[in-house]
Amino acid sequence: MFDEAQLAELKKYAFSVYILQALYFVLLITPVIGVIINYVKEDDVRGSWLETHFRWQKATFWYGLLWSFLGVITLSFLVGYAVLAGVTLWLIYRIARGWIYLVDGKQMYPETSGEANE
Repeated sequence: MFDEAQLAELKKYAFSVYILQALYFVLLITPVIGVIINYVKEDDVRGSWLETHFRWQKATFWYGLLWSFLGVITLSFLVGYAVLAGVTLWLIYRIARGWIYLVDGKQMYPETSGEANE
């Protein structure tokens, strides 16, 4: 379905999104750019093992945004600090795991995907 050149090109997009997500800790806007790339290139990766990375990246963005928002609004109750610390560790884990799987050529949800790695 996908040749090596197509997969290599699409892999660059997934790699770029992981970089943009990691830059969140320096520039707050970069994950927004990353999720836009995910949605724009979504149809291009459909049916490849990279589709799982795009799904992983979108979930990381949206759940990270939700928990960050909850952490910020609960800062006055002091529990927000724990929430923000937890979401920071969770984001680091998600970005690192996704990046490692991408470099290794592994899909993120092997048990749910019908297509093997290419």
